[in-house]
Amino acid sequence: MWAAVHRTLLNWLGLLDAIVWERASVDSTSVRAKRGGEATGPNPTDRGKAGSKYHLLVDGHGVPLASGLSAANTHDSRLLEPLVDAVRPIWRPVGEPGRPRRRPGKLHGDKGYDYPALRRARRRRGIVPRIARRGVGSSERLGRHRWTVERTLAWVLAFRRLTVRYDRHAASVLAFLHLACALICLRFLRRAEAE
Repeated sequence: MWAAVHRTLLNWLGLLDAIVWERASVDSTSVRAKRGGEATGPNPTDRGKAGSKYHLLVDGHGVPLASGLSAANTHDSRLLEPLVDAVRPIWRPVGEPGRPRRRPGKLHGDKGYDYPALRRARRRRGIVPRIARRGVGSSERLGRHRWTVERTLAWVLAFRRLTVRYDRHAASVLAFLHLACALICLRFLRRAEAE
């Protein structure tokens, strides 16, 4: 149900032309799972304690387009394709011709997504991959655009229910993640209507 609410708010944002399709960013964050449960695993950043990861794909302003949940020991690269495919078609503004959009122009990511197969998969879908390369210096230049996903992840973690995972069922955690994304979209919708 909360995923449907999230999609509806994204469609309203699309009608108001408040989604920036030129650039999108993807990243994840790890949280501790106090009671274990589904989609948990040893967290490599928390001394092997049980944890989960929240994955987000956001537009150029930080509007969450898709979200996902995995065990904390799952590599980010394994969730990139399902996350990009999870973006549902979003309506265009009134009067703009064409089908509903679902693919950003460019996709920014950190070095965890630097694999040739992932780059080829993005190009096949018509998305230009802007992913930092492993072993080729820092990813500071990409930080100009990736800060939006970091900020949105901070907004998600501001919801106390998602800061530490207490639910054992993955469906419950995913529902709260969709609810958080919907509330963030609602903030953007209020701002777009005020302009």
